[in-house]
Amino acid sequence: MTTTATPTRTTGWRAELALPRAGLVVCALTVAVGLAIRATTLGLGTPLPPFSMLFSPELDPLVAVSVLVLGGAATLTPRLIDRAATPARVVGGLFALALALGLSLNVARAGVSGWTAVFTSGVHGSPEAPHEYLPGLPALAHGVAYYVGHFPQLLMHVPTHVRGNPPGPLVALHLLGIHTAAGLTALCVALGALTAPLAYDLGRVLGGEQRGRLAGALTAFAPSLLLFGVTSVDYAFATLGLGAACLLVRRNRAALLAGGVLAALGSFFSWLLLAIPAWATIVVLRREGPRRALACAGTSAIAIVALNAVLAVTLGYDPLATLRVLEQLYRHGAASTRPYAYWLFGSPVAWALMLGMPTAWLGARSLGRRDPAAVALAAVVLAAAVLGFTKAETERIWLPFVPLACVAAAATISARTLRPLLWSLAIQALAVEVLFDTVY
Repeated sequence: MTTTATPTRTTGWRAELALPRAGLVVCALTVAVGLAIRATTLGLGTPLPPFSMLFSPELDPLVAVSVLVLGGAATLTPRLIDRAATPARVVGGLFALALALGLSLNVARAGVSGWTAVFTSGVHGSPEAPHEYLPGLPALAHGVAYYVGHFPQLLMHVPTHVRGNPPGPLVALHLLGIHTAAGLTALCVALGALTAPLAYDLGRVLGGEQRGRLAGALTAFAPSLLLFGVTSVDYAFATLGLGAACLLVRRNRAALLAGGVLAALGSFFSWLLLAIPAWATIVVLRREGPRRALACAGTSAIAIVALNAVLAVTLGYDPLATLRVLEQLYRHGAASTRPYAYWLFGSPVAWALMLGMPTAWLGARSLGRRDPAAVALAAVVLAAAVLGFTKAETERIWLPFVPLACVAAAATISARTLRPLLWSLAIQALAVEVLFDTVY
Protein backbone atom coordinates (compact mmCIF):
# COMPACT_ATOMS: atom_id res chain seq x y z
CA MET A 1 0.00 0.00 0.00
CA THR A 2 2.84 2.38 0.84
CA THR A 3 4.53 1.73 -2.47
CA THR A 4 1.37 2.57 -4.37
CA ALA A 5 0.48 5.73 -2.43
CA THR A 6 3.81 7.52 -2.77
CA PRO A 7 3.85 7.71 -6.59
CA THR A 8 0.24 8.90 -6.50
CA ARG A 9 1.11 11.82 -4.23
CA THR A 10 4.21 12.60 -6.28
CA THR A 11 2.22 12.50 -9.51
CA GLY A 12 -0.41 14.82 -8.06
CA TRP A 13 2.25 17.26 -6.87
CA ARG A 14 3.94 17.29 -10.27
CA ALA A 15 0.62 17.83 -12.02
CA GLU A 16 -0.19 20.74 -9.73
CA LEU A 17 3.15 22.41 -10.49
CA ALA A 18 3.02 21.75 -14.23
CA LEU A 19 0.63 24.62 -14.94
CA PRO A 20 2.52 27.38 -13.09
CA ARG A 21 5.78 26.19 -14.65
CA ALA A 22 4.24 26.31 -18.11
CA GLY A 23 2.82 29.75 -17.32
CA LEU A 24 6.26 30.94 -16.26
CA VAL A 25 7.72 29.84 -19.59
CA VAL A 26 4.94 31.60 -21.53
CA CYS A 27 5.47 34.80 -19.52
CA ALA A 28 9.23 34.75 -20.07
CA LEU A 29 8.89 34.13 -23.80
CA THR A 30 6.23 36.83 -24.19
CA VAL A 31 8.35 39.43 -22.41
CA ALA A 32 11.48 38.43 -24.36
CA VAL A 33 9.72 38.49 -27.73
CA GLY A 34 8.09 41.81 -26.94
CA LEU A 35 11.35 43.47 -25.98
CA ALA A 36 13.11 42.01 -29.01
CA ILE A 37 10.45 43.27 -31.42
CA ARG A 38 10.38 46.65 -29.72
CA ALA A 39 14.17 46.94 -30.07
CA THR A 40 14.09 46.19 -33.79
CA THR A 41 10.78 47.42 -35.27
CA LEU A 42 9.05 49.51 -32.56
CA GLY A 43 5.85 47.90 -33.77
CA LEU A 44 3.85 46.70 -30.76
CA GLY A 45 2.21 49.90 -29.60
CA THR A 46 3.69 50.34 -26.10
CA PRO A 47 7.10 51.58 -24.95
CA LEU A 48 7.92 48.40 -22.98
CA PRO A 49 5.81 45.51 -24.31
CA PRO A 50 3.92 43.74 -22.93
CA PHE A 51 3.71 46.45 -20.25
CA SER A 52 2.24 49.93 -20.54
CA MET A 53 5.04 51.74 -18.76
CA LEU A 54 8.43 53.28 -19.42
CA PHE A 55 11.79 52.68 -17.74
CA SER A 56 12.37 55.99 -15.96
CA PRO A 57 13.93 55.75 -12.47
CA GLU A 58 12.88 58.51 -10.09
CA LEU A 59 12.94 58.96 -6.32
CA ASP A 60 11.36 61.42 -3.91
CA PRO A 61 12.62 61.81 -0.32
CA LEU A 62 9.25 60.45 0.81
CA VAL A 63 10.32 57.07 -0.55
CA ALA A 64 11.48 56.50 3.04
CA VAL A 65 7.85 56.58 4.09
CA SER A 66 7.02 54.05 1.39
CA VAL A 67 9.74 51.69 2.59
CA LEU A 68 8.74 51.96 6.24
CA VAL A 69 5.03 51.48 5.63
CA LEU A 70 5.36 48.61 3.16
CA GLY A 71 8.01 46.84 5.24
CA GLY A 72 6.12 47.32 8.48
CA ALA A 73 2.86 46.17 6.93
CA ALA A 74 4.48 43.06 5.40
CA THR A 75 5.86 42.18 8.83
CA LEU A 76 2.74 42.90 10.89
CA THR A 77 -0.13 41.86 8.59
CA PRO A 78 0.24 38.12 9.38
CA ARG A 79 -0.54 39.02 13.01
CA LEU A 80 -3.76 40.66 11.89
CA ILE A 81 -4.63 37.56 9.90
CA ASP A 82 -3.81 35.27 12.80
CA ARG A 83 -5.06 37.21 15.82
CA ALA A 84 -7.98 39.43 14.81
CA ALA A 85 -10.82 38.01 16.84
CA THR A 86 -13.86 39.04 14.84
CA PRO A 87 -14.72 39.52 11.17
CA ALA A 88 -15.45 43.19 11.86
CA ARG A 89 -11.88 43.74 13.04
CA VAL A 90 -10.51 41.93 10.00
CA VAL A 91 -12.62 44.11 7.70
CA GLY A 92 -11.49 47.31 9.41
CA GLY A 93 -7.87 46.22 9.47
CA LEU A 94 -7.83 45.26 5.80
CA PHE A 95 -9.47 48.53 4.76
CA ALA A 96 -6.93 50.56 6.74
CA LEU A 97 -4.12 48.43 5.35
CA ALA A 98 -5.18 48.98 1.74
CA LEU A 99 -5.44 52.72 2.33
CA ALA A 100 -2.03 52.95 4.00
CA LEU A 101 -0.24 50.86 1.39
CA GLY A 102 -1.75 52.67 -1.58
CA LEU A 103 -1.13 56.17 -0.30
CA SER A 104 2.38 55.46 0.98
CA LEU A 105 3.58 53.72 -2.19
CA ASN A 106 2.37 56.52 -4.42
CA VAL A 107 4.60 59.15 -2.80
CA ALA A 108 7.81 57.28 -3.71
CA ARG A 109 8.31 59.00 -7.10
CA ALA A 110 6.78 62.46 -6.84
CA GLY A 111 5.78 62.97 -3.22
CA VAL A 112 2.19 63.75 -2.28
CA SER A 113 1.58 65.30 -5.71
CA GLY A 114 1.74 61.73 -7.00
CA TRP A 115 -1.72 61.14 -5.56
CA THR A 116 -3.42 63.59 -7.90
CA ALA A 117 -0.93 63.97 -10.79
CA VAL A 118 -2.71 61.65 -13.22
CA PHE A 119 -5.88 63.76 -12.96
CA THR A 120 -4.02 67.11 -13.11
CA SER A 121 -3.16 68.96 -16.30
CA GLY A 122 -0.26 71.37 -16.60
CA VAL A 123 3.36 71.51 -15.49
CA HIS A 124 2.86 69.54 -12.29
CA GLY A 125 0.40 67.12 -13.80
CA SER A 126 0.47 64.18 -16.17
CA PRO A 127 0.27 63.88 -19.97
CA GLU A 128 -2.48 61.33 -19.24
CA ALA A 129 -4.76 63.93 -17.61
CA PRO A 130 -6.44 65.14 -20.84
CA HIS A 131 -7.55 61.55 -21.50
CA GLU A 132 -9.11 61.12 -18.06
CA TYR A 133 -12.64 61.77 -16.78
CA LEU A 134 -12.54 65.32 -15.44
CA PRO A 135 -12.04 66.96 -18.88
CA GLY A 136 -15.18 65.13 -20.01
CA LEU A 137 -17.52 66.79 -17.51
CA PRO A 138 -18.51 69.60 -19.94
CA ALA A 139 -20.33 66.90 -21.93
CA LEU A 140 -22.97 67.03 -19.18
CA ALA A 141 -23.62 70.73 -19.73
CA HIS A 142 -27.11 69.92 -21.04
CA GLY A 143 -27.90 67.54 -18.19
CA VAL A 144 -27.72 63.83 -17.45
CA ALA A 145 -30.66 62.91 -19.67
CA TYR A 146 -29.14 64.54 -22.74
CA TYR A 147 -25.72 63.03 -22.06
CA VAL A 148 -27.01 59.47 -21.62
CA GLY A 149 -29.47 59.71 -24.49
CA HIS A 150 -26.87 61.07 -26.93
CA PHE A 151 -23.91 59.10 -25.62
CA PRO A 152 -23.04 57.29 -28.91
CA GLN A 153 -22.97 60.63 -30.76
CA LEU A 154 -20.82 62.23 -28.05
CA LEU A 155 -18.12 59.54 -28.09
CA MET A 156 -16.10 61.39 -30.72
CA HIS A 157 -15.94 64.47 -28.50
CA VAL A 158 -15.07 63.08 -25.05
CA PRO A 159 -11.71 61.97 -23.57
CA THR A 160 -10.40 58.46 -24.18
CA HIS A 161 -11.30 57.00 -20.80
CA VAL A 162 -14.82 58.37 -20.94
CA ARG A 163 -15.14 56.92 -24.43
CA GLY A 164 -13.98 53.47 -23.32
CA ASN A 165 -16.76 52.90 -20.80
CA PRO A 166 -20.55 53.32 -20.56
CA PRO A 167 -21.97 56.68 -19.37
CA GLY A 168 -22.02 55.74 -15.66
CA PRO A 169 -18.66 57.10 -14.44
CA LEU A 170 -19.15 60.64 -15.70
CA VAL A 171 -22.78 60.69 -14.54
CA ALA A 172 -21.64 59.65 -11.06
CA LEU A 173 -18.97 62.37 -10.90
CA HIS A 174 -21.50 64.96 -12.03
CA LEU A 175 -24.12 63.91 -9.47
CA LEU A 176 -21.55 63.73 -6.68
CA GLY A 177 -20.25 67.19 -7.55
CA ILE A 178 -16.67 65.99 -8.04
CA HIS A 179 -14.84 68.40 -10.35
CA THR A 180 -11.28 68.42 -8.99
CA ALA A 181 -8.31 66.08 -9.10
CA ALA A 182 -8.22 65.89 -5.32
CA GLY A 183 -11.89 64.96 -5.12
CA LEU A 184 -11.58 62.27 -7.77
CA THR A 185 -8.48 60.82 -6.11
CA ALA A 186 -10.25 60.67 -2.74
CA LEU A 187 -13.19 58.86 -4.31
CA CYS A 188 -10.97 56.31 -6.08
CA VAL A 189 -8.87 55.62 -2.98
CA ALA A 190 -11.82 55.32 -0.61
CA LEU A 191 -13.83 53.03 -2.87
CA GLY A 192 -10.87 51.02 -4.11
CA ALA A 193 -9.59 50.23 -0.62
CA LEU A 194 -12.80 48.25 -0.10
CA THR A 195 -11.39 45.58 -2.43
CA ALA A 196 -9.35 44.04 0.40
CA PRO A 197 -12.27 43.52 2.84
CA LEU A 198 -14.52 42.42 -0.03
CA ALA A 199 -11.92 39.84 -1.12
CA TYR A 200 -11.93 38.63 2.49
CA ASP A 201 -15.70 38.20 2.31
CA LEU A 202 -15.56 36.39 -1.02
CA GLY A 203 -12.80 34.09 0.20
CA ARG A 204 -14.85 33.25 3.32
CA VAL A 205 -17.86 32.33 1.20
CA LEU A 206 -15.82 30.09 -1.10
CA GLY A 207 -13.38 28.50 1.33
CA GLY A 208 -13.84 29.53 4.95
CA GLU A 209 -12.43 32.11 7.35
CA GLN A 210 -8.74 31.39 6.80
CA ARG A 211 -8.97 31.58 3.03
CA GLY A 212 -10.85 34.84 3.31
CA ARG A 213 -8.21 36.44 5.51
CA LEU A 214 -5.41 35.33 3.21
CA ALA A 215 -7.29 36.60 0.14
CA GLY A 216 -7.81 39.98 1.78
CA ALA A 217 -4.11 40.30 2.60
CA LEU A 218 -3.01 39.34 -0.92
CA THR A 219 -5.44 41.88 -2.37
CA ALA A 220 -4.20 44.67 -0.13
CA PHE A 221 -0.61 44.01 -1.30
CA ALA A 222 -1.37 43.34 -4.99
CA PRO A 223 1.15 45.45 -6.96
CA SER A 224 -1.24 46.26 -9.80
CA LEU A 225 -3.89 47.58 -7.41
CA LEU A 226 -1.28 49.73 -5.65
CA LEU A 227 0.49 50.92 -8.81
CA PHE A 228 -2.35 51.25 -11.31
CA GLY A 229 -5.32 51.37 -8.97
CA VAL A 230 -4.96 53.93 -6.21
CA THR A 231 -5.11 56.84 -8.67
CA SER A 232 -7.39 55.21 -11.23
CA VAL A 233 -11.16 55.06 -11.65
CA ASP A 234 -10.69 51.38 -12.53
CA TYR A 235 -9.92 50.84 -8.82
CA ALA A 236 -13.49 51.88 -8.04
CA PHE A 237 -14.75 49.57 -10.82
CA ALA A 238 -12.95 46.69 -9.10
CA THR A 239 -14.89 47.34 -5.90
CA LEU A 240 -18.19 47.47 -7.75
CA GLY A 241 -17.50 44.19 -9.56
CA LEU A 242 -16.22 42.45 -6.45
CA GLY A 243 -19.32 43.47 -4.50
CA ALA A 244 -21.49 41.84 -7.18
CA ALA A 245 -19.34 38.68 -7.12
CA CYS A 246 -19.65 38.39 -3.32
CA LEU A 247 -23.44 38.44 -3.59
CA LEU A 248 -23.87 36.24 -6.67
CA VAL A 249 -21.99 33.25 -5.21
CA ARG A 250 -24.00 33.19 -1.97
CA ARG A 251 -26.57 30.47 -1.42
CA ASN A 252 -29.68 32.51 -0.79
CA ARG A 253 -32.20 34.18 -3.05
CA ALA A 254 -32.00 37.68 -1.57
CA ALA A 255 -28.24 37.83 -2.11
CA LEU A 256 -28.65 36.52 -5.66
CA LEU A 257 -31.19 39.23 -6.49
CA ALA A 258 -29.02 41.94 -4.93
CA GLY A 259 -26.01 40.60 -6.82
CA GLY A 260 -27.95 40.76 -10.09
CA VAL A 261 -28.89 44.38 -9.43
CA LEU A 262 -25.30 45.30 -8.57
CA ALA A 263 -24.01 43.48 -11.67
CA ALA A 264 -26.47 45.47 -13.79
CA LEU A 265 -25.31 48.71 -12.18
CA GLY A 266 -21.72 47.68 -12.88
CA SER A 267 -22.53 47.21 -16.56
CA PHE A 268 -23.47 50.92 -16.69
CA PHE A 269 -20.00 51.85 -15.41
CA SER A 270 -17.61 49.46 -17.13
CA TRP A 271 -17.95 47.05 -20.04
CA LEU A 272 -15.41 44.77 -18.35
CA LEU A 273 -17.75 44.24 -15.40
CA LEU A 274 -19.99 42.18 -17.68
CA ALA A 275 -17.42 39.44 -17.03
CA ILE A 276 -18.28 39.32 -13.31
CA PRO A 277 -21.64 37.50 -13.69
CA ALA A 278 -19.90 35.08 -16.07
CA TRP A 279 -17.21 34.42 -13.45
CA ALA A 280 -19.81 33.90 -10.74
CA THR A 281 -21.86 31.56 -12.92
CA ILE A 282 -18.86 29.31 -13.58
CA VAL A 283 -17.98 29.26 -9.87
CA VAL A 284 -21.55 28.33 -8.93
CA LEU A 285 -21.69 25.70 -11.69
CA ARG A 286 -18.62 23.92 -10.33
CA ARG A 287 -19.69 24.23 -6.69
CA GLU A 288 -23.43 23.64 -6.85
CA GLY A 289 -24.36 22.33 -10.27
CA PRO A 290 -26.22 23.54 -13.38
CA ARG A 291 -29.53 24.44 -11.76
CA ARG A 292 -28.04 27.00 -9.39
CA ALA A 293 -25.69 28.25 -12.13
CA LEU A 294 -28.65 28.83 -14.43
CA ALA A 295 -30.33 30.88 -11.71
CA CYS A 296 -27.18 32.98 -11.31
CA ALA A 297 -26.79 33.59 -15.03
CA GLY A 298 -30.49 34.22 -15.57
CA THR A 299 -30.85 36.66 -12.70
CA SER A 300 -27.82 38.66 -13.85
CA ALA A 301 -28.96 38.72 -17.47
CA ILE A 302 -32.50 39.80 -16.59
CA ALA A 303 -31.21 42.57 -14.32
CA ILE A 304 -28.78 43.87 -16.98
CA VAL A 305 -31.41 43.81 -19.72
CA ALA A 306 -33.99 45.44 -17.44
CA LEU A 307 -31.68 48.30 -16.45
CA ASN A 308 -30.73 49.02 -20.04
CA ALA A 309 -34.39 48.84 -21.10
CA VAL A 310 -35.36 51.36 -18.43
CA LEU A 311 -32.52 53.67 -19.49
CA ALA A 312 -33.55 53.29 -23.14
CA VAL A 313 -37.20 54.12 -22.48
CA THR A 314 -36.61 56.97 -20.04
CA LEU A 315 -33.43 58.56 -21.38
CA GLY A 316 -32.99 57.15 -24.88
CA TYR A 317 -29.80 55.25 -24.03
CA ASP A 318 -28.65 52.84 -26.76
CA PRO A 319 -25.93 50.49 -25.46
CA LEU A 320 -25.69 48.56 -28.73
CA ALA A 321 -25.07 51.71 -30.75
CA THR A 322 -22.52 52.75 -28.12
CA LEU A 323 -20.66 49.47 -28.52
CA ARG A 324 -20.66 49.76 -32.31
CA VAL A 325 -19.18 53.27 -32.23
CA LEU A 326 -16.69 52.28 -29.55
CA GLU A 327 -15.55 49.28 -31.57
CA GLN A 328 -14.91 51.47 -34.62
CA LEU A 329 -13.01 54.06 -32.59
CA TYR A 330 -10.96 51.39 -30.85
CA ARG A 331 -10.02 49.51 -34.01
CA HIS A 332 -8.81 52.72 -35.65
CA GLY A 333 -7.10 54.08 -32.55
CA ALA A 334 -4.26 52.70 -30.46
CA ALA A 335 -5.36 49.13 -31.15
CA SER A 336 -4.39 49.53 -34.80
CA THR A 337 -0.72 49.65 -33.76
CA ARG A 338 -1.00 46.57 -31.53
CA PRO A 339 -0.95 43.29 -33.48
CA TYR A 340 -3.48 40.76 -32.25
CA ALA A 341 -1.08 37.80 -32.46
CA TYR A 342 1.26 39.32 -29.90
CA TRP A 343 -1.29 40.84 -27.56
CA LEU A 344 -3.26 37.61 -27.41
CA PHE A 345 -0.44 36.58 -25.08
CA GLY A 346 0.84 39.99 -24.08
CA SER A 347 -2.38 41.20 -22.47
CA PRO A 348 -2.84 38.32 -19.99
CA VAL A 349 0.91 38.09 -19.33
CA ALA A 350 1.20 41.77 -18.41
CA TRP A 351 -1.86 41.49 -16.18
CA ALA A 352 -0.59 38.33 -14.47
CA LEU A 353 2.92 39.63 -13.79
CA MET A 354 1.71 42.96 -12.41
CA LEU A 355 -0.89 41.15 -10.32
CA GLY A 356 2.15 40.00 -8.35
CA MET A 357 4.41 37.21 -9.55
CA PRO A 358 3.95 35.06 -6.41
CA THR A 359 0.18 35.51 -6.60
CA ALA A 360 0.13 34.55 -10.28
CA TRP A 361 2.15 31.40 -9.48
CA LEU A 362 -0.22 30.45 -6.66
CA GLY A 363 -3.25 31.17 -8.81
CA ALA A 364 -1.91 28.82 -11.47
CA ARG A 365 -1.45 26.15 -8.80
CA SER A 366 -5.07 26.64 -7.76
CA LEU A 367 -6.08 26.24 -11.39
CA GLY A 368 -4.11 22.97 -11.46
CA ARG A 369 -6.20 21.86 -8.48
CA ARG A 370 -9.39 22.78 -10.36
CA ASP A 371 -10.40 25.31 -7.73
CA PRO A 372 -13.74 26.85 -8.92
CA ALA A 373 -12.57 30.45 -8.45
CA ALA A 374 -9.39 29.77 -10.42
CA VAL A 375 -11.17 27.91 -13.22
CA ALA A 376 -13.73 30.70 -13.57
CA LEU A 377 -11.05 33.39 -13.63
CA ALA A 378 -9.02 31.52 -16.25
CA ALA A 379 -12.14 31.32 -18.41
CA VAL A 380 -12.94 35.05 -18.30
CA VAL A 381 -9.30 36.12 -18.76
CA LEU A 382 -8.96 33.78 -21.74
CA ALA A 383 -12.18 35.12 -23.24
CA ALA A 384 -11.05 38.72 -22.74
CA ALA A 385 -7.72 38.00 -24.41
CA VAL A 386 -9.23 36.12 -27.36
CA LEU A 387 -11.90 38.77 -28.01
CA GLY A 388 -9.12 41.35 -28.30
CA PHE A 389 -11.12 44.34 -27.09
CA THR A 390 -8.27 45.13 -24.69
CA LYS A 391 -4.85 44.93 -26.29
CA ALA A 392 -2.30 46.20 -23.76
CA GLU A 393 -2.97 48.39 -20.69
CA THR A 394 -4.46 45.37 -18.95
CA GLU A 395 -2.44 46.14 -15.83
CA ARG A 396 -5.03 48.88 -15.28
CA ILE A 397 -8.07 47.91 -17.35
CA TRP A 398 -8.29 44.39 -15.90
CA LEU A 399 -8.02 45.55 -12.28
CA PRO A 400 -11.45 44.06 -11.44
CA PHE A 401 -9.94 40.61 -12.08
CA VAL A 402 -7.15 41.13 -9.52
CA PRO A 403 -9.09 40.44 -6.28
CA LEU A 404 -10.61 37.37 -7.95
CA ALA A 405 -7.09 36.13 -8.64
CA CYS A 406 -6.12 36.75 -5.02
CA VAL A 407 -9.12 34.73 -3.83
CA ALA A 408 -8.07 31.90 -6.14
CA ALA A 409 -4.43 32.06 -5.00
CA ALA A 410 -5.44 32.00 -1.32
CA ALA A 411 -6.62 28.41 -1.73
CA THR A 412 -3.02 27.18 -2.00
CA ILE A 413 -1.23 28.97 0.83
CA SER A 414 -1.16 28.87 4.62
CA ALA A 415 -0.65 31.52 7.28
CA ARG A 416 2.93 30.25 7.77
CA THR A 417 3.95 31.26 4.26
CA LEU A 418 2.12 34.59 4.25
CA ARG A 419 4.91 36.86 5.54
CA PRO A 420 7.48 36.05 2.80
CA LEU A 421 4.73 36.34 0.19
CA LEU A 422 3.76 39.80 1.38
CA TRP A 423 7.40 40.89 1.49
CA SER A 424 7.93 39.77 -2.10
CA LEU A 425 4.77 41.59 -3.24
CA ALA A 426 5.83 44.76 -1.41
CA ILE A 427 9.31 44.63 -2.95
CA GLN A 428 7.89 44.14 -6.44
CA ALA A 429 5.47 47.05 -6.02
CA LEU A 430 8.13 49.43 -4.69
CA ALA A 431 10.68 48.42 -7.35
CA VAL A 432 8.24 49.07 -10.18
CA GLU A 433 7.13 52.36 -8.65
CA VAL A 434 10.62 53.86 -8.46
CA LEU A 435 12.09 52.31 -11.63
CA PHE A 436 9.23 52.72 -14.09
CA ASP A 437 6.83 55.47 -15.07
CA THR A 438 3.48 53.69 -14.92
CA VAL A 439 1.52 56.95 -15.55
CA TYR A 440 -0.70 56.11 -12.54
